[in-house]
Amino acid sequence: MEASVPEQLVDPAVLAQLALPAVFAGIVAVLSTVAVERLGGARGGIVSSIPTTIVPAAIGIWGAGEDIDGFRRAMAFVPIGILLNAGYLVLWRVIPAFVGRHTRTHLLAWTLTLSLGAWLCIAAGIMWMNDLVRPTVAQSLVMGSIAFATGIALGIAANLRPHPAPKGTHRVGTHVLLVRGLAAAIVIAIAIFLNRAGLPVASGIASVFPVIFTTIMVATWLAQGAHVPTGAVGPMALGTLSVSTYALLATMLFPVLPVALAATLCWIASVACVSVPAYLFLRARRNAAIQPRVVESVGERSA
Repeated sequence: MEASVPEQLVDPAVLAQLALPAVFAGIVAVLSTVAVERLGGARGGIVSSIPTTIVPAAIGIWGAGEDIDGFRRAMAFVPIGILLNAGYLVLWRVIPAFVGRHTRTHLLAWTLTLSLGAWLCIAAGIMWMNDLVRPTVAQSLVMGSIAFATGIALGIAANLRPHPAPKGTHRVGTHVLLVRGLAAAIVIAIAIFLNRAGLPVASGIASVFPVIFTTIMVATWLAQGAHVPTGAVGPMALGTLSVSTYALLATMLFPVLPVALAATLCWIASVACVSVPAYLFLRARRNAAIQPRVVESVGERSA
């Protein structure tokens, strides 16, 4: 019995199940930071929030065992974590405005501490409530669907008023990108490990821990100033709903299809149904905001 634990820890198959998805997640995390930096907050926010790290996380959680109910529980709680992330992103727009009225020093530190502290407290409350209520798989899926619908409302509300979302003028440092990739890899490895430990709810929430959003916001804030990352808040809050779509579809497709096919179909459907419409919505809102200014400018010149 005592010898079996070390053998499990060094089992190459187990290490591969943790390492491969984690490495992929780290690479994706680096690329999405560059997307916000190069494309600006609006387009970069959508591109950086398409299903990325959830893909290796879902594959890793599915491959970690044959417990279909456990997998479905983990994926059902992803939309709840995504809703929590949307609120977390909105705090990155609200807190600087609030704290900035009182002090201009350490504004980034205040924003990071308060927003991340709120995320951790609410996530702990969600897991406590789950342990208390112990919902069935069907009830978990209903809660995930409600969280997804609420996220749509929050994402639309966060983008009703166009927020300045300029492109960056300075590149994010290589060392910052490496730290971001490493952090994302660690989070995904932890999520898969929690599922193997029989904690699917904690695994689902951990898989969407806002490490990518946090490193995007911190890295671009330090390199570009506050306007670039805060301009990406609304688009990311809306675009990240594609991750919820991926997770909910995964609960249906992963158990009945080969994993590669299921992962591909989930990704295509989530991008087509959420990411593309979100981009079109943001472009329409931006054009609607620009047009009155153009008309006003033409009127001033003609006068």
